[in-house]
Amino acid sequence: MTDFTIRKDADGVAIITWDVPKKSMNVLSLDGAAELDKLIDEALADEAVKGIVITSGKKDFAAGMDLNVIAGMKDQGGAQGVFDGIMSLHHLLRKIERAGMDPKTLKGGKPIAAALPGTALGIGLELPLATHRIFAADNPKAKIGLPEIMVGIFPGGGGTTRLVRKLGAMMAAPFLLEGKLNDPKKAKAAGIIDEVAEDPLAAAREWVLNAKDADLVKPWDQKGYKMPGGAPYHPAGFMTFVGASAMVHGKTMGVYPAAKALLSAVYEGALVPFDQALKIEARWFTNVLMNPSSGAMIRSLFINKEALEKGANRPEAPDQTVRKVGILGAGMMGAGIAYVSAMAGIEVVLIDAKQEAAEKGKSYSEGLLDKAISRKKSTEEKKTEVLGRILPTTDYAALDGCDLVVEAVFEDPGIKAEVTKKAEAVIPQDAIFATNTSTLPISDLAKASSRPDQFIGIHFFSPVDKMLLVEIIKGRETGDRAVAKALDFVRQIRKTPIVVNDARFFYANRCIIPYINEGVRMVAEGVNPVLVENAAKMMGMPLGPLQLVDETSIDLGVKIAKATKAAMGDAYPDGAVDEVLFWMADEGRLGRKANAGFYAYDEAGKRVGLWEGLEAKYPQAAEQPELTEVQHRLMFAQTLEAVRALEEGVLEDIREGDVGAILGWGFAPWSGGPFGWLDMLGAARAVEICERLTDRHGARFAAPNLLRDVAKKGAGFYARFGPRKTAA
Repeated sequence: MTDFTIRKDADGVAIITWDVPKKSMNVLSLDGAAELDKLIDEALADEAVKGIVITSGKKDFAAGMDLNVIAGMKDQGGAQGVFDGIMSLHHLLRKIERAGMDPKTLKGGKPIAAALPGTALGIGLELPLATHRIFAADNPKAKIGLPEIMVGIFPGGGGTTRLVRKLGAMMAAPFLLEGKLNDPKKAKAAGIIDEVAEDPLAAAREWVLNAKDADLVKPWDQKGYKMPGGAPYHPAGFMTFVGASAMVHGKTMGVYPAAKALLSAVYEGALVPFDQALKIEARWFTNVLMNPSSGAMIRSLFINKEALEKGANRPEAPDQTVRKVGILGAGMMGAGIAYVSAMAGIEVVLIDAKQEAAEKGKSYSEGLLDKAISRKKSTEEKKTEVLGRILPTTDYAALDGCDLVVEAVFEDPGIKAEVTKKAEAVIPQDAIFATNTSTLPISDLAKASSRPDQFIGIHFFSPVDKMLLVEIIKGRETGDRAVAKALDFVRQIRKTPIVVNDARFFYANRCIIPYINEGVRMVAEGVNPVLVENAAKMMGMPLGPLQLVDETSIDLGVKIAKATKAAMGDAYPDGAVDEVLFWMADEGRLGRKANAGFYAYDEAGKRVGLWEGLEAKYPQAAEQPELTEVQHRLMFAQTLEAVRALEEGVLEDIREGDVGAILGWGFAPWSGGPFGWLDMLGAARAVEICERLTDRHGARFAAPNLLRDVAKKGAGFYARFGPRKTAA
């Protein structure tokens, strides 16, 4: 079985069809590239062939390069292996671009077009960019773009060089530096593709049969070519590159190597002829791929994330697809769960104590759909269809027939126990009951259930419609079918699941609370809050700890602190943090929702800087700590909790620890997650830092036994705990 096949029709058009066996979407492997190379040679050498159309046998064109293959090139041949592999791809695409034409006269080539039936991403767009004309189906669900930057690399199959030379650096920037995706019509308007057609294959055939020599020559192969917007040595182009450099550094804080390398490839490539620019692109791509950050990002954000979404840790159980879900509580969380469920085609019963509250919960979905319609991302028909699936009611009898119930009422064990019993009196005997909680132990909540083996925790992150992660928590008696049901539900609503065992704060909150607390603790010590916030951002955290507690609300932090202290008694470690948080709450500074927190806000709710009152209450020390010291405190506060979670069996799979950290609270994505970061740092070095931090700041930084053991044996966490197939 092959990835590419060729068919030559009576009119002299060779149709090369890309259809990778046993894959839902096409991905390019080295063997596939070699097959395509041979078929291109065959078609160019055949005098009966007038032109070539490259298309797909699937509903989409391609999802990109097989990243496992890229990782394999790195493992087997090092930097030279990566460079040689990428250059062989460049030679293939350049062969398609020149299509047998005379190198001097640029005549005599055979027209080659691409016909895209659907989504074309990564190499799935880089290949068409090398053809002479791109035709895409009028498919609004199709996505066209180069999203490589999102997984720690950049378009290295000629996409960077070609798109910049086609659009200019400024116009290409959103597609390269942000991984922006477009539907076909927007891609045409942006100049990325050439035509949108009802039947792209037919349109491509017709064009191939009528193309002239001049239609085949790319602008950059023509004499006198000038880059749109100006090259780096042109006054306008110079300013573009200066601005792009500042923008990239401002957004990445220098910790994402791919963005800087991409910009270098564009800048240096723009100074030389096209073929030399491709070689420069390949060198920078190799540089990025050899950087540990890129391997860690690929592993966590692509390989591991995909494995978890496909059910890597799903127990053996029959299909548990959810057909009707009951949601108890129509507040922000319940309303959000109702929306994503209805969008996934699931019938929803949304229950609240008052009909008005239930209706308001449904209106949340209406508001999101109206916003989508205003942005032309949805239609009135879709809105009617989705809203028609949501039944707002106060009547528990409406839960009859639900195969899953998600309880999302207040974080009060008494209220949760009450609604659990009400629901179980109505729902089918085999229905699964899930409680949405961020802090309360699942095993304790399950005591209210008459079916504890069918009781499970599902922790959604707010806002539900935007956050990608869902944390599934197994109680002591939770059975495999409940876990399978929760995983299948999360897959239906297109989120990424992690499965953890029951423990205080589960996994995500267990790690994020110490991060916030460490930032607050430093403020109390007299560390400049600006240093605290920027130290976090310079490590790749999306939000500093003070901004994060503002966003989640300070009174919630107070509530969690009181509950934790009550549970832990004398072992409670965060009294110094409570002093600050309780004082802030007493001052009425509850965070963004009150337009007053660690930050000051204007009337529109926009942050205008850190609140000046902090310094009056907690004067800044005359001697401030080194930046690295602050960064280590913030990073190890989170990372050590992740290690303890693995050590204690809360985490059963480090893949879930890394993916959950990045998607759940934004742990430095460049690092691949806390375990990826420790592997980069080295366990022995991490232990040294822990010992120094412990001496200076206390036992909370003591290295867990598991970390010491990994350091002693000299292997990393992934070498010891990661499935071999996840290594990148």
